[in-house]
Amino acid sequence: MDVKETEKNQIGKGKAGPGRPKGVPNKTTTLIKDAIIQAATNAGDGDMVEYLTQQARLNPGPFMALLGKVLPTQIAGDEDNPIKTITEIRLVGG
Repeated sequence: MDVKETEKNQIGKGKAGPGRPKGVPNKTTTLIKDAIIQAATNAGDGDMVEYLTQQARLNPGPFMALLGKVLPTQIAGDEDNPIKTITEIRLVGG
């Protein structure tokens, strides 16, 4: 017995639902970000900056990767004061 495919039972056919409104973050993503921030705060005995400072000294490679993810991806320059290329970053002290 063949079942006739109608628009109702065809996957991907028909009008999509409204989805999440533009600008509203995914609930799971928000929960995970909050948990990570809380974990970093707890690891620094209530001071997340202190914890991140420790990580920058103890694990500079992963810390720099993290820093690269949170810095802006596009930087605009000025004709009179052009942006200079950074060729080296050094960790001083520690």
